Amino acid sequence: MLTGTAPTPGGSATAGTAGLPPDLIVTGEAVALEIRPASFLLRMLGGLLDAAVYVAVLIALVLALASSAGTNQARLQTLTIVSLVAVVIIVPTAVETLTRGRSLGKLATGVRIVRDDGGPIRFRHAFIRALTGFGELWLTVGSVAVVCALVNSRGKRVGDLLAGTYAARVRDDGRRPAPLVMPPELAAWAATADIRALPDGLALAARRFLDRTGSMEPGARRALGSQLAARIEPLVAPPPPWGTHPERFVAAVLVARRDREYAVGSAAQQRIDAETAELRRLPHEIPD
Repeated sequence: MLTGTAPTPGGSATAGTAGLPPDLIVTGEAVALEIRPASFLLRMLGGLLDAAVYVAVLIALVLALASSAGTNQARLQTLTIVSLVAVVIIVPTAVETLTRGRSLGKLATGVRIVRDDGGPIRFRHAFIRALTGFGELWLTVGSVAVVCALVNSRGKRVGDLLAGTYAARVRDDGRRPAPLVMPPELAAWAATADIRALPDGLALAARRFLDRTGSMEPGARRALGSQLAARIEPLVAPPPPWGTHPERFVAAVLVARRDREYAVGSAAQQRIDAETAELRRLPHEIPD
């Protein structure tokens, strides 16, 4: 394949000269994601909202336990400690695990906790963050977390450093990428090519790269396009015609996969609709 900067289907026809924003996160596929580290103010606001909710829940639990425990102080102390552990560690861990890094405060501020590579967090990440947060957030009234976030370029607190996570801005700004179209010179090749399933991370990286070609420097655009094309080419047979531009090859693969998946899904839905209609019709065909 040749390398160069050519108009990408569905993308801008000219490359930008401003380059990538300095705080844009780059994945392992060397493709810039639209998620960026959340500002310190957003993180603090979201943390305060979460803390207010957890404190309110803890107070309600302690009052309920005090009324049920009566004069048994030992039982009350035990239940209070259990409630504290549940509200400070167990509940935040469960919430961030089930919501993939979101909580009430983060939802209100448009923030999500993600891994350093931009992927969703799992139980391990959420548990480390919650366990560390007991010391840096609750015992020190957030002072340790504030200092750490201020000196870190991504606004990480200690829990994020240990878990390998950071807070990212994910609020939707209403923009949608333009749909990809098949490069005309590759339509005949794509119609008969055997295209294996692309790994989710590779397919997502390729789509995001094509969405951002217009904002990349020409050199970075050529390098990233060639790298993605080199990773996709072993999954395609036969290879594209000699001299195909990497960006147009990547676009052709994604369009072909999209169209084939849509055709398979449409055929399956038509079969389901036909079977449903037949099941609804049959009882009325049976004579009384």
